[in-house]
Amino acid sequence: MKPHRFFRSRSIHNNIAISFSLLILCTTIVLSYTSYRLSSAAVMGNSVAYTSQLIEQVKLNIENYISNMESIAALVLTSSDLEKYVKGSSSGREGKVKDKQLASQYLRSVIQSRTDISSIVYASSEGITVSDRLDAVLKPLPELIAQEWYQQAMNQTGVAVSSSHVQHLFQDEYRWVVSISRKLSDTFSEMEADRQGVLLVDLNYSVINNLCKQIELGKRGYVFIVDPSGSLVYHPQQQLIYSQLKFEQLETVLGIKSGSVTVNTGNEQKLYTVDTTSFGWKIVGVTYPDDLVANKQQMQGTAALWGAVSLIFAMAISVLLSYALTKPLKNLEINMKKAERGEFDIRVEIESTNEIGKLARTFNLMIMKIKELMSQIVMEQEMKRVSELKALQAQIKPHFLYNTLDSIIWMAETGKMEEVVEMTSSLSKLLRSTIGEGEELIPIARELEHIRHYLTIQNMRYRNKFTYSIEVHEDILECSILKLVLQPLVENAIYHGIKHNPEQGHILIRGKKEQNDITIQVIDNGVGMNPEQMSKLLLQKADYRIGSGVGVANVNHRIQLYFGDHYGLSFTSEMEEGTTVTLRIPALYEEGSP
Repeated sequence: MKPHRFFRSRSIHNNIAISFSLLILCTTIVLSYTSYRLSSAAVMGNSVAYTSQLIEQVKLNIENYISNMESIAALVLTSSDLEKYVKGSSSGREGKVKDKQLASQYLRSVIQSRTDISSIVYASSEGITVSDRLDAVLKPLPELIAQEWYQQAMNQTGVAVSSSHVQHLFQDEYRWVVSISRKLSDTFSEMEADRQGVLLVDLNYSVINNLCKQIELGKRGYVFIVDPSGSLVYHPQQQLIYSQLKFEQLETVLGIKSGSVTVNTGNEQKLYTVDTTSFGWKIVGVTYPDDLVANKQQMQGTAALWGAVSLIFAMAISVLLSYALTKPLKNLEINMKKAERGEFDIRVEIESTNEIGKLARTFNLMIMKIKELMSQIVMEQEMKRVSELKALQAQIKPHFLYNTLDSIIWMAETGKMEEVVEMTSSLSKLLRSTIGEGEELIPIARELEHIRHYLTIQNMRYRNKFTYSIEVHEDILECSILKLVLQPLVENAIYHGIKHNPEQGHILIRGKKEQNDITIQVIDNGVGMNPEQMSKLLLQKADYRIGSGVGVANVNHRIQLYFGDHYGLSFTSEMEEGTTVTLRIPALYEEGSP
């Protein structure tokens, strides 16, 4: 469905409410989502900064610790006992054994003061070896000098720091350590190059483990350490790494000196925060973005809750606002429907000066104008009825008077004085009742009296061409009827019914009361009418006129205009059988009440 069709079939109130609701809904969703994203980004940024600080602190702790170990190694190298044994200053077997014992005791004294040192060993390619243990059996010299710690120290200047590894210096002893080694000639400069040796200080792995294990990075975060070659120094799940059950993005880590990077690992993300020590180790903090935003669901729930509350509140306001905006239109619509039903005594209250107020003002002016026009129409119709009555009273054509007077003269010449008196008397009474006093409603008895005079004159004029009779119930004689409505019907019966009939005709006027109505029938036995002629009788434009010149349609119009559309004339007729005209009016008495 197109948008304009969707809104076209709904009220303005619903359209405004729906439009406001859609606008508010979109705004609320955007604001809620933006608020959540900004809050999530802020929490993520703070978490990354916090992680970076922790990693930096771990780096400083490890650097300080390794620096401390280097200091201890340097202190060992300043020992005169060790120097004396290494240089072989004493002569004889006993002297050399004693020098070795003194050097070993010195090394043992250093270890006794530091529980984090696993062992201290000196070894040279000349076969000179000494450790902090007199009773322990070192591995053969070729195996010692072939180990990584020895080769690393011999190949570089200064202190060499290894990654974590299993150290095998003594027979039947395997320890997980981090080795610090240094070439002895760096201190004993007067030693010959072919008599160089290496001092080894093995640190307990638990020290590094304790430094890193206490760092908490969310629910699943952890810290691990990797050396410049990519070998792990520390990892909380180091065995899983070695067995390839767990994987770290070491290549990515090695490419970063300091900073953070997000890596996708399967269905989730990892955030690597990296910092590099002075001796090349990389301290890596691993965090999970979902864990960093520990209250993600709470934030989502809170954002959704406040969004829903705001949406409900805003939609309620939109409904109230749309109701307030459309209320004047609703009021105007109600008054329009009243005007449609014909109630014009109404007025729309103008509550504002906006477009709706202008529309209400225009409506009030329109209703006022319609009311004035209707009053004017009613007045004009009233005047029209009076004019029609006066015109009807004046519509006794001159030839009717001429013919009547000629008939009186003819009867006088032939000596029919009684007929002259009767006809002259009927004409005077007819003229008197026709002129009248201007009243519109008269008793039925007076209207029948007028008809008797008229029938008497016409019967004498046509020399007994027809007979007539009046059969009206006495209980309706005092009821009111419009003046001069029967005479046109009787004229119509004479001129168009009986006049052209070769035989003597008869006119019957019958009246009675039916419930609250009165019916008066004018019945003739004249030539009758066909259905086509009857269908044209009540048309205003019909040319079918009665003797006085007043159309039957005009008589019917007078009755309906005065009493209502329920009343008026109806016809029944058959050719060569005659015509019946039925006049129906309400039963009113002289006071005008039924």
